[in-house]
Amino acid sequence: MNDALPLLVIFGSFAVVLAALGLLARRVRRRGTAGGVSGALASWEEAFRVTSHAAHVEIRAQAERR
Repeated sequence: MNDALPLLVIFGSFAVVLAALGLLARRVRRRGTAGGVSGALASWEEAFRVTSHAAHVEIRAQAERR
């Protein structure tokens, strides 16, 4: 049992972190606060991943035309 205790602690901690991230993701989707995060990521993509940002802008323009 003493050999398995560290593994149980590690896997238990991992499960708790995954559950907390799942709850956080559900809350963000429900409240609609993901827009701020996507805005911050868009500025990062504009600076470091130019082709990705250009594709994102084109997709948003197409969505607005519909």
